[in-house]
Amino acid sequence: MSTPFEKRRPLRIALMGTRGVPARYGGFETCVDEVGRRLAARGYEVVVYCRNTTGADTSLREYAGMRLVHLPAMRRRSLETLSHSGLSAAHLAAHRVDAAVVFNAANAPWLPLLRAARIPVATHVDGLEWKRAKWGPGGKKYYRLAESMAVRWSDALIADAAGIQDYYAEQFGADTRLISYGAPIIERRHGRLAELGLEPGRYHLVVARFEPENHVHLIVEGYVASGAQLPLIVVGGSPYGDEYTRQVRDRADGRVRFLGGVWDQELLDQLYANALVYWHGHSVGGTNPSLLRAIGAAAPTNAFDVTFNREVLAEAGRYFSTSAQVAELAVDAEELPGETMARGRMGQQRAVRYDWDIVTDGYETLCRDLAERAVRSSGGRRRPVAAAADRDPAGVK
Repeated sequence: MSTPFEKRRPLRIALMGTRGVPARYGGFETCVDEVGRRLAARGYEVVVYCRNTTGADTSLREYAGMRLVHLPAMRRRSLETLSHSGLSAAHLAAHRVDAAVVFNAANAPWLPLLRAARIPVATHVDGLEWKRAKWGPGGKKYYRLAESMAVRWSDALIADAAGIQDYYAEQFGADTRLISYGAPIIERRHGRLAELGLEPGRYHLVVARFEPENHVHLIVEGYVASGAQLPLIVVGGSPYGDEYTRQVRDRADGRVRFLGGVWDQELLDQLYANALVYWHGHSVGGTNPSLLRAIGAAAPTNAFDVTFNREVLAEAGRYFSTSAQVAELAVDAEELPGETMARGRMGQQRAVRYDWDIVTDGYETLCRDLAERAVRSSGGRRRPVAAAADRDPAGVK
């Protein structure tokens, strides 16, 4: 009979492969922040590897109960993640833990180093990174290779969406643990909107990194072509200031307002909670934390038509794949505000299924399985730590 977690020895768990915490960037960082703090509160020793990049507070050695290790990274898009993770893996090999979670299959080349140090490791494979337009032929080839390396050298794989789970089963015959992200339930307060000259329910909203596969250009183009009267508020930008940012801005007219990055979480939450409609253009990254935050805030959502987004929204969403469809949906949202708000409430009901405490249960179970069973691959074929979880979004039965 298994022993309850609270009666067993707390594990030492390492979380690596991200920019670190506090979360200021994307889904991986949000996951590390939310899960790491909860594991620490449950008595685990959690070590998070953080990048020494612009804006990072390298003097911070502890955060929300987690121990932070700051290491440098090459400031180049193609090498930043890999260079930092290489240093993290080397440090981790010299400071062993009971289990490690590596975020991003792109870091798979460093898995043999952890394996040599006898550290059981799970890789969170994320979405289909090789589909991102920012990578050239060499980058796309690398990411496809990294996927196969993650399958070969990980003790377990984590997928955050059923679509990703299906992809690894079909392409590699590999089992994955389905552990999604959490969706915080956000109250509809609006006191901060006045700072931006906005009124509740009187604007459209986009929150996204400026990358082609997030389709910000498509949303802006369709909105501008529509007869929509309310402004389109665009939050986000590109960390590398590439040509795509110019293309997005060139498509805008006077109704479109670009706010850049909004790091004030209270203000961002109020933007979500009071939007007439939230536009979600992400298409390759699996379950997206921005989408979950939107439905947790009861923001009516129009999403790019891919499996990952339908998996989260189902009948609560409206879907687009062309600028003409964006234009039609933008007008519908303004002409049918009651129906639009009803979809927002329906989405918030779905958000309850995505709970960070349950997500943390999934990571806790997986790390226990890694430490206690530590199944190693042999003969070039990865053997799963345990059978994949059923398709509950939190990945626990």
